[in-house]
Amino acid sequence: MSSVASSTASTATTVISSQGIGSGLDIASIVSELTTAKAGPETNALNRSKTALTAQVSAFGTFNSALATFQATLATLKDPTKLAGRTATLGDSTIATATATSAAVPGQYKLQVQNLASAASLSSPPVASANSTVGTGTLTIKVGNVSASLTLDSTNDTLEGIAAAINSGTGNPGVTASIITTTDGARLVLSGTHTGAANGITVTQSGGDGGLVALVYDPANPTVPTVPPTRLTQTQAALDANFTINDYPATSSSNQVSTAITGVTFNLLKPTAASTSTTLAASTTLSIGNDTAGAQTSIGTFVSALNGLLTSIQSLTSYDPATQTAGPLLGNAVMQSFQNQLSKILGQVNAGISNGPNSLAAIGIGANPQGTFSSNATTLGNALTANLDSVGKLLSGPNGIATQLNTFVSQYSQVGGLLDTISASLNSSLTDNAKQLADLTARMKVYSATLTAEYNAMDAAVALLKQTQTYLTQTFNSGSTASGSGSTSTSTGLGSGTVSTTG
Repeated sequence: MSSVASSTASTATTVISSQGIGSGLDIASIVSELTTAKAGPETNALNRSKTALTAQVSAFGTFNSALATFQATLATLKDPTKLAGRTATLGDSTIATATATSAAVPGQYKLQVQNLASAASLSSPPVASANSTVGTGTLTIKVGNVSASLTLDSTNDTLEGIAAAINSGTGNPGVTASIITTTDGARLVLSGTHTGAANGITVTQSGGDGGLVALVYDPANPTVPTVPPTRLTQTQAALDANFTINDYPATSSSNQVSTAITGVTFNLLKPTAASTSTTLAASTTLSIGNDTAGAQTSIGTFVSALNGLLTSIQSLTSYDPATQTAGPLLGNAVMQSFQNQLSKILGQVNAGISNGPNSLAAIGIGANPQGTFSSNATTLGNALTANLDSVGKLLSGPNGIATQLNTFVSQYSQVGGLLDTISASLNSSLTDNAKQLADLTARMKVYSATLTAEYNAMDAAVALLKQTQTYLTQTFNSGSTASGSGSTSTSTGLGSGTVSTTG
């Protein structure tokens, strides 16, 4: 019987060559379904959590974007110098142009321009060409009280070399050098970069071969002129601009004047026509007014951005009963708090304003049934025209509505603010969710391997039993013979064979 067992065992090890061959079961499918069933509830819960977290991350991103657009419009409204702007208009824009800030007082001024400010310009005597040698030595150029010296030698003693040395020299006091070539030869031209009488140019020389004397210009030490001139000639003097405001004389070293009228900057372009024996000197009118159009545009942009923000919030926190679909932030406490505080600021009445509009409604901005705001252009325009400063006080300054809104919104939008905190928390939860899913996958892998091992063991046992049955059946069948007429056959019940006995 031991030989039977050993034969059976050795045969069993060769029989199990694939899963289920002993039992006839699809072990791989069974293990897969059992593993899926076990992991199902936890997997579904984690996936639902991931979907909800991802939707909230996207929703807060949408909200943050709308909030940034809205806050950008507050920059103009909360600054009284930007909202309460002024216009500056010249009757003759060929004489001058002008701009004005809110510091300017509306009114009209008479402007006359006698002469523009100019920069000095010097020109040398002609030489044969730009490559002609001038001389060596030290050339000192002074503009106003600033001077710089250049050392010129055989490497840069030509007209072209001297111009290049001036333009690239260290500490250039404010001069550019160029060369003009005409029928009588090439000339070095020195042009001042700063206008004004204080910025005259002087040029002196020392040392070298003496050739640089041709480039000297020093009004404080004049020389006897020769014919033709052998030194630099001033072709344009450095002058201050001379003009009058309401017939009061004024000067400026620059043609851009910002000190004559408070809050006004104008650029002088040309002199007005000179007077004659029968006419007065021509003048032009400078008009300073309120920039109501600019203020109306800024306020309109603010209302549009506000409505964009409110529409975004409605979409994110709404519920559609027809489709039974809820917004990703429905019932979110942060959004509810934001809406409540926003409505409070928008609806406030500023009791400190007694002689002008003291609420958004007073300038034509009111809530409508859709939950957004509309703006009445006529009411707003009238308010701006009647009292621009009062509208500015309502919106700007320490207690202005725009200032309060900006402070409030910054609590959410600033770096490290509430939205950054929420975003970090949501992303942390997503990271934790991913880790839990990974852990679940690892546990289910172990669970699947355990089930597979157990089913394979059962399958091997079944295969071994079948192997034993087959062996016993074959053994009994091989021992059964037909022993003659005196033999009888009895069924064993172990197989299809019989056992023969002799009477």
